Amino acid sequence: MTEFKRIALSSILAIISITGGCAEDPFPQPTIPISSHSSGVTKPTKLAQSPLKSPTKKAQKEAIFVLGGATERERFAAKFAQQHPRLPIWVSSGSPETYARKVFARAGIKKSRVHLDYEAVDTVTNFTSLADEFQYLGINRVYLITSSDHMRRARVIGEIVFGSRGIQLKPVPVSNKRTPEPPEKCLRDGIRAILWVNANYTDSSLNQGDSTVSKSQTNYSQKLDNCYN
Repeated sequence: MTEFKRIALSSILAIISITGGCAEDPFPQPTIPISSHSSGVTKPTKLAQSPLKSPTKKAQKEAIFVLGGATERERFAAKFAQQHPRLPIWVSSGSPETYARKVFARAGIKKSRVHLDYEAVDTVTNFTSLADEFQYLGINRVYLITSSDHMRRARVIGEIVFGSRGIQLKPVPVSNKRTPEPPEKCLRDGIRAILWVNANYTDSSLNQGDSTVSKSQTNYSQKLDNCYN
C-alpha cells in the first residue's frame, strides 16, 4: 500500500504541474468564447491542402459540464450556453431543480438541453457519477465550468477521472475574488480520483471540506426562489 501511495502521489504532483499548480490560478479570467460561426462552437482551421480525411475518426461530441456549489456557476453557464446553442448542458449537484430550471429558462435555453444530476456529494463524485454515462453517450470533450478558485482541483480530478474515459476538458472558470484553494485539497482529491479509476473507490472518509447534500436543501430552494422572483 505504501508503494501505491508513493505512485499515486507522484502522479498527482505530475498532473498539478501540468495543469499549472495549486498555489496560483493558471487560468485566465473567464470570457465567454463567441464563435464567428452561427453554431457557437469554434471550428478547427482548415489546412490549405487536406487531401484525405480518416473515415474511421469519430466526430467530436461536446457538452457543457457545470459543477454545483455556487449559483453564479449556473448563471454563467446559461450565458455560455447561449453562445453554444447546439451543446447539451449537464449540471452536477447544483442548485435545487426549481431554481436551476428558472435560470436556464430565463436565458432562453430549451429545457431539453438541460440535464440536472444530483448524485454527486463532492467534487470527486461530480466526475465519477457521470464519467461512465458521458462515455456511453459518446461525449469526448466537455467545457468545464466552475468557480476560478475551485478550477484547479476540479481539473486535477477531471484529468484523472474523465481522462480515464477518453474525455477531454476545456476549463471555463467563473471569475471571483476568493482565495485559491490550498494544494492539500488537490492532492487529497487527486488520490481519491486515482483510487476510483483503479478500484471504483472514492473513500468518502477522505472527503473533508466539501459540502454534502442535506435536508436543508428544501429551505435553500425556497430562499433562492424568493430572491429570483
